[in-house]
This record gives sequence, C-alpha cells and structure tokens, in this order.
Amino acid sequence: MTRLKLLTSFCLAGSALAPFSTAVAAPPGYDKIETVVVIYAENRSFDNLYGGFPGANGVSNLTADQTRQLDRDGQPLAELPPAWGGLTAKGVTPPVTEAQSAHLANASFAIDDPKGFNEKTNVITRDLWHRFYQEQMQIDGGKNDKFVAWADSGGLVMGHYDGSGLPMWAVAQKYVLADNFFQGAFGGSFLNHFQLACACVPVYPNADNSPVKGQIAVVEADGTTLKVADTSPASALVGAPKFVNDGAITPDFHAVNTMQPPYQPSNNKPAEGGDKAFADPSVASTLPPQHDVTIGDLLSLKSIGWAWYAGAWQAALDGKNATPVPNFQFHHQPYNYFAAYAPGTAARAEHLRDGGLDGAAFIGDIDSGKLPAVSFYKPQGNLNEHGGYADVASGDQHLADIVSHLEKSPQWGHMLVVVTYDENGGFWDHAAPPKADRWGPGNRIPAFIISPYAKMGTVDHTQYDTASILRFITARYDLPVLSGIVARDKALRDNSQPPMGDLSAALDLGR
Repeated sequence: MTRLKLLTSFCLAGSALAPFSTAVAAPPGYDKIETVVVIYAENRSFDNLYGGFPGANGVSNLTADQTRQLDRDGQPLAELPPAWGGLTAKGVTPPVTEAQSAHLANASFAIDDPKGFNEKTNVITRDLWHRFYQEQMQIDGGKNDKFVAWADSGGLVMGHYDGSGLPMWAVAQKYVLADNFFQGAFGGSFLNHFQLACACVPVYPNADNSPVKGQIAVVEADGTTLKVADTSPASALVGAPKFVNDGAITPDFHAVNTMQPPYQPSNNKPAEGGDKAFADPSVASTLPPQHDVTIGDLLSLKSIGWAWYAGAWQAALDGKNATPVPNFQFHHQPYNYFAAYAPGTAARAEHLRDGGLDGAAFIGDIDSGKLPAVSFYKPQGNLNEHGGYADVASGDQHLADIVSHLEKSPQWGHMLVVVTYDENGGFWDHAAPPKADRWGPGNRIPAFIISPYAKMGTVDHTQYDTASILRFITARYDLPVLSGIVARDKALRDNSQPPMGDLSAALDLGR
C-alpha cells in the first residue's frame, strides 16, 4: 500500500487507527484566502524586539518584581552576572567584553541604549542557550524568573531592543501584531521546526542501543529538570551551570535538541562508500528518518499545492555553503528529516524547493504569481536574525522586503501572510506560557498577520502558538487535525487553559 493510500485509510471517519481527528467544513469566509504564506525567522522573544510596541503587552509597565531574576537557590540576585564570554559575538569590533557587561541592575535592559552598551540591531550579539530542558527551568512554573540562573550567557538573556526603527515595526503598525503568540515547543530551532511541519516531536528508536546513547539526557524525577553536576557553580554570579548530561534525547527516546537530517544537505557527511545523498547514520547526531504525518502530507492528500522554500538550499546541495554568507542551517529544514521526502522521491522534487540566494527564487515565484496554495519560506542563515551569527537589522530588512513583494504579487488580493519566529533564542520574556502538555508551549515570540483581510493597525491579544498556523491551514482546506494539535487541545482543557486560536481573530473575513 502506498503511503498516501495508507494516510487515506487512516483518515476514514471512525478508524481505530486514526492518528488525527476527521476534517470538518471550513468556517464561512475562510475560502476568501486562496494563498497562505508562512515566513519563519529565528530566535527572538516578543519582549526582545516588540516589548515597547504601543498597545501590546510589553515591558513598559512592568514592576520591579516582574523583571527580577532569582539565583539558583531561589533568592533574588544582587545584580545581573556578566554576559559570560562577552556580550557580542566573536569577531565583532569593537567587542563588548565580559568585564564591560558586569554589574548591571537585576532587571531587563536595553542593549541599544545610547547611554548603555549602544549596540544597535546591526551588531551580532553572542548566542544564548535555547534548549528543551533549560527553557523549562528558566520559565520556573510560569514565573519566568530563572532565565539568568539557567543560562550560559549570564545577564544577556535580559537584553532587549527599541524595535521602533525596524522595518517590520512599520509592517506591524499597518497590519496586525499578535502579542500572545507562543513558540510551539520548549527549546530550540530543531524542535520548533517540527512543530511547524507536523505539531509533533521526533523520535530516535532504541536510542540506548545506538550511536546516540551518550546523548540521552539525565533528568530529575519531575521529567523537566536536568540533573545538576556536583561541579556546577552554586550561583549564576560565578558562572554558567553544569549538568550531568545535557543531551539531545529524552530518557524515553524523543529528540528534543538539535540533531542533523538523515539526508543531504546535512551537517553530517555521507558514510565512507555510502550513498552520497544520505548522512552517515553512524554519526551520533544523525537522526533516523521520521514517519509522522505532516501538514504537507494532508495537503497532498487533497491535491492542494504546497512547498517549503529554503534560502540557499541549492547552494548547500552543491557544496557551496559558506560562513558568514549564506550560512545555510541544515537543522532548519524539517521535511528533510522525513522518509516521505527522501532523495529520489517525487514528493521531494515537488515540495522541497530552493528559495535561492537572498531568497531570489522565492521572490521570483512571488512576483510572477506562481506560489502554491500554501508556501513556507525559511531565510538563509545570515538573514534569519539568529544570535551568534546573524544580526537583527539585516534579517528584519529581508522580511520587510519579502512582505513588500507579496503586497505587489498578483496573488495578493486573497493572501494571508504569517511572519513569525521559531523560538525565543534564550531571550527573556515576561509573559507566562499557558500550561499545556509535556512539549510546550514555550515562550512568547513575535508574530505578524498580514493580509488584505487583516484588521488593520491592531494588536491581537488572542492566545496562539506555532501550530495555530497549521490550525488555520487545516480549517481553510478541511483537513484532518494532526494528532499533536488534538493532544495540545486536550492538555489545555485539562489545565483549565483557553484554547489556541487559528489566526482568524486577526482577520475580517466577513467583508
């Protein structure tokens, strides 16, 4: 039986094997949206960029208690620790050294304050931990008061910018900024790209008898806290924490921190004498092919066109990736982990597309009106805003340029564009994530809803997470609901939390 036939059989109403709920008719007005475009940037919390946005739940009215950070013993820190290793990324001139970043007050601070560090959004700061277990420890049950305690970057986690000069700030003023939008899963880019593709968590079968066995995390009985090593500094003022084993794999063999794709392009080379289109499976960081049902699979079942456009994809395949440009990020390509899109498959050829250098190929399809019904776009590394190797300003300008092209596209009249970030990148945000399931949601991230049908010039306070994008696509095209979304809905109900929206609250589909 082919995979699509198997999926079709799973979707039959009442099937005992059904991994998701059956489809329901699209609500009235949803059919006005004929093209959905999702643009996925990197590693910024809402407060980090948009905490000062007028009308949004930001940082301007916070009390001292809402920003104060606790040390690892639960007591308030006397001051913020230095940014361990310095505030700026390696190679940035002039650098802000570790010593220069010391003795800040225990509070959030502006990285670009002219009276402070004066490091504008075109300066690359150092990277920060953004990992599955650490983020849960930082959130501290919703108090968000241990970001400094469980960080490797000291006080930098409390930094934010005056984002009012960013091009996307103007886009937010014109359309809709969502200020209650949370990353789908705790942790980093790897796991949150799976959230966008399938609302699922990848697995590594039999990890304890595999090359990855040394990467199985050692956690406390609560299942959410890493076991601290005996040699770990007692205070965040002394240094970054140390753990017994901070691995990529949970004790029950889910992959939650960065693993490499099993197919090229991958950061892991092919095995000696093996298939050149594959990554070496004996390397510990190579994830075995995955088999979950994705939103792409469900769209294909109904013959609805879709594509994942990856900036610099072909350059990476051709071995022409380079640092700092284009700095293609292998683990940002979720469909390259799935057996259904393995090299040589028709699905791969149809749906995994080169976005081009600087997004040129994606822009070409925008300008010519050739976007499929659902398009995802991932910018190349130097344009994705990720701390450590990309600045905010370059990526933000790229996002705004893409939006400008979309506004001029022949398809614009019936288009919905969602621009968001995969996760917070380790940066503090004051808003408590809703309590749901084991996997998330994590911290709050910026999200823009852009459309001729947008409720122009508003801030949308509806509760969303990454899978809210999939919820809209599901509703618009009468698709079955992915099992991860069903599980998230149940977990929210079980914890007396409101449901996640599907973005329609930001739209006026009745006109």
